[in-house]
This record gives sequence, structure tokens and C-alpha cells, in this order.
Amino acid sequence: MKAGKIALAFGAVASVSAAVSNAQGVLSYSKDGANVQLYGDIDYYLSYMTSSSGSKLIALQDGAYLRTRLGVKGNKELATGYAATFNLEQGLNETNGTQADATRLFDRQLWAGVATPAGEFRFGRQNTAIFYRGGYIDFTARTLGSVVNNFGTPSRYDSDIAYISPRWAGFLAEAHYSIQGSVPEHSTSQGVSQGALDYENGPFRVGYAGIAGKAPAGSAVNKLVYYSNFYANYDYGMGKVYAVYIRSNNQSTTPATPATAGTLNNGANPLGTTGALVTGADVGANTLYNISQVSVDYKITPTVRVGALYGKIKDDSGGGKNADGWGIGAYWDVTKEFMVYGLGNSISNDPNAGFRPSGSAGLTKTFTLPADVDGQTIRMGAIGAVYKF
Repeated sequence: MKAGKIALAFGAVASVSAAVSNAQGVLSYSKDGANVQLYGDIDYYLSYMTSSSGSKLIALQDGAYLRTRLGVKGNKELATGYAATFNLEQGLNETNGTQADATRLFDRQLWAGVATPAGEFRFGRQNTAIFYRGGYIDFTARTLGSVVNNFGTPSRYDSDIAYISPRWAGFLAEAHYSIQGSVPEHSTSQGVSQGALDYENGPFRVGYAGIAGKAPAGSAVNKLVYYSNFYANYDYGMGKVYAVYIRSNNQSTTPATPATAGTLNNGANPLGTTGALVTGADVGANTLYNISQVSVDYKITPTVRVGALYGKIKDDSGGGKNADGWGIGAYWDVTKEFMVYGLGNSISNDPNAGFRPSGSAGLTKTFTLPADVDGQTIRMGAIGAVYKF
């Protein structure tokens, strides 16, 4: 029965592949030195999850590799080497057609900037430096299947002032400061800072990306919440080898759904994943974690890539919120615009931990009862496709 369902799903993916193989790609407009581009993608997948508690879940999900989105970006030449730039991007849920964030028109990004020979300056809601470096972390580009992604990644902030340098002698620097995050009633003295430095030399790349936010003065949990990410990778010709180490206290407990069901041991993030300021009320900030992960991928053909990874999440504060996991995957670029993928992953929680799988988008359907998450091993298989235009 299960084999028949898997074969049917693969057949559906193959038929979609044939239907879109002649896609025309990006829609763009250029006039008088101005360039505007409409772009987007649809990422959908079928998932099958099991918990060592005995629970099972089958669901159509959105955003394993790329969050489904629609965006507009462009630039206008101002003078030689200078241009005005902008980007507007809205996340969508492919499974039901809703906005990813019903409270925002452009939840993913909305910024304007100026590109100069000395670098680019941007202002507005922007992706974090850590988010931009997902492709440097592991074969999944730090999406579904990644243990690092299961821990959670601060992804974007409001009122963000950013500077991105050119690459000089192999080095590229990036700095951000979000004046108020997304909570305007807080004092402007509370903000979120980011810094990143990337070095590339031939097949080698090493770098650091960090983010930190402080709690309001006098908070019950008066901790600096931070996420420090060190990464390295090596391109050996037929693929890459990746290594990453993260130290962070950006974790907390969270009520389950329904609220009467108890508490999940992990799941929320004091820094938030999409723009929240540190409230100073989250006791999770008292727990420090070390996250380490190694990964490798290999190109079977120019259009087919496979990969594997193993990672550990270790509670450095002695609370026993430890977990380890693995991921395997295959990606087939049917055309430049259309990719088919298959993934398998597992996360095993110690009794006091409660980590769950996560993709480029949060899972539309996942285990929510503590009995299915806390201290459990959660395994997941997924097949899906990404269509980009």
C-alpha cells in the first residue's frame, strides 16, 4: 500500500515536470536605465512524518526548499557606478492560497537602497545576514532536512539599516542595525544588531554571521539573546563539503496547541524568526546551546545532486535539552526553472528536548502535542518540486 502511494506521488511529480519544461522564465521591464523584474516561485511537497510516540502524519506542505513567494525588484542607474535599488517580496502558502503573514502585504522584504562603488546601503524590512548565507551551511541550503534549521534561524527584521560591501581581496563584510524591530512601543534604544564577514579563495569559503538583541532595561530575563554562526565549505569539483558551528541562546519553551495540552520543550525563539524584539520575559534565554553539523553533496550528473548531513544540538547549560539528527536528499534540475527533490530526515530528542523538522517555511501541518514531540524521535520523508519564474 505504501509503495503504491509513493509510486503514485512520483508519477504526479513527473507529469508536472513535463508540463512546465518549456517555461519562459522571468518577466522584466527596462526603460531609460530603469530595470524592474517580477519573480517568484512555488514550492510544494508531500510529507510523511512519524513520531516514536506512534503518531503519524501525511500532509501537503509549502516551502521545503524555497518559501512560495511573489516579488518585484529593480534598479535605476543614477550615475556611473551608482544606482537606486529596491525589493518587495510577499510570502504565500501554496496549499491554501493565503498570505504567509496575514498582517503584512510584503512580509518577507520591503526595502529601498543605493548601490555605490563602496558598497550597497539598504533601508527597510530585510533578510538577515545569517539568512542570506543559507547556501553556505549545508547541502539543503539550510532548509528541510537540516539540523541547523530545526534549531531556528532569525530571518528578517523591520526598520533595518544595512551595509553590504563589495568583495575586496576575497573578503565581503555586512552590517545591520534594526532600530525598533517590529514592536514600535519599545524604546528606540532597544534594537537588533548584525554583523558578517565572508572570505572566499578559489574552492574555499569561511565566514561568520551573527545577530544579537537585548531585552528592555529592568526585564525579568535581562539577557542578551544572540545567534553566532561560523561556517566553512570546500568545493571539490563534483560537490561541496560543509561544516558549521553555532552558539546561541535563541530558544524557548512554547505552549502546545491546544493550550491545555501542555508545553513543548522547544519551538519558540526569543529573537523571533521573522522580526520580533527580545521581550525580556522568556526564560529560554538562560539556556545556551552548541550546534554542530557536517554535510557533503555530490553531483551525479550536471543536473542531479545528492547529499547527506549529520548534526547535534547540545544544551550547554546542563538542562539536558539535547538532540541529534541526520538528513539525506536528492535534487534534479529538470529545467532551469523546475526542480524535483526527495528528502529524508530524522531528529532524535533527549527527554528534555522537543525539536521538530522545519523547512524554508514552517510546516503547515506538524506534531503539536508534547507527547509526540518532547523526548521523541521524529522522522520525515518528503517528495516535492520547485517552479521558479
